[in-house]
Amino acid sequence: MIREKIATAAYRLKHNPALRRSLVQMKPKKTVWGFLGIVLFFFVPEIIAFVWGADITAYAHAKMLEVPAEPLATWYELLVMLFEEGGSWVNLGIGCACLVWLFL
Repeated sequence: MIREKIATAAYRLKHNPALRRSLVQMKPKKTVWGFLGIVLFFFVPEIIAFVWGADITAYAHAKMLEVPAEPLATWYELLVMLFEEGGSWVNLGIGCACLVWLFL
């Protein structure tokens, strides 16, 4: 029952002309700018996080102890949350999928 509903919904999505048009419009163009946009948005931040993530979090922890002001402390907390676990394999996977989609 549920399997049939899912199959029916997938079939409707696959053959929906409005969805096809929006996917074509959303697809990045096969230009240098499309490639650079994907690389700069998905890969460069992850490379930075893998290489310098520990240094960035140590710096942010040190600065959080020095800065009593609320806006700067929040900024350093965000840096720690962003870089404390290194890079994200999910983000790299999404970037690879976007590159494959770009060249298809």
